[in-house]
Amino acid sequence: MKITVFAATGGIGRCVVDQALAAGHEVTAVVRDPGKVPSTVRAIRADLSEVDPNALEEAVSGADAVLSGLGPRNARQAGITSQGTAAIVAAMKATGTRRLLVVSAAPVSTTPSPGRPNPPRHDPAEGVIMRNLLTPIVKRVLRDHYADLAKTEDMLRASGLDWTSVRPPRLTDKPLTGRYRTAIEQNIRRGAFIPRADVAHFMLASIDDPATFGHAVGIAT
Repeated sequence: MKITVFAATGGIGRCVVDQALAAGHEVTAVVRDPGKVPSTVRAIRADLSEVDPNALEEAVSGADAVLSGLGPRNARQAGITSQGTAAIVAAMKATGTRRLLVVSAAPVSTTPSPGRPNPPRHDPAEGVIMRNLLTPIVKRVLRDHYADLAKTEDMLRASGLDWTSVRPPRLTDKPLTGRYRTAIEQNIRRGAFIPRADVAHFMLASIDDPATFGHAVGIAT
């Protein structure tokens, strides 16, 4: 299978690349510094904050799936996910590439956006402490980030592509377990953590799963 990975040197992106190579897939990595990816990976230099449409179309053309772990490295990069995803969607439409999986976040299930101004006030999986204490604090601290992810999901819903948005809770760097829970269009009850490697594992496993097409999927251990 031919897989294109955006943010391939980020936490989840590195896991996607490593696991895809181990599974025998042909990987194209879209990165700022090609020297940071394995020599067995086809690397295309691109910066999604300064989009080059030709480079992105080259990267996604012929891909069976495009996987994106794009996200801000700091508060100054708020907005990079929706900006970069818009460029990825445009490149995929231009080349006829259809399958797209992106990393979002659990709090987006209740974050309003222009295309979804009245989301549920609470996620069905939230317990009392999560609903009344933890989620409000996290959403207040990372307000701009979650607003951008919600805008990104708006783009996916309007894209016409076979998309999946993966909504993990707090990410860790623990090793791959392959043991996690998922739910369509809601978060995971008592699901507070998940290793980045498990998010990558789910994304790769879901490429050919039509049950995930056109949906946000909650995931947690």
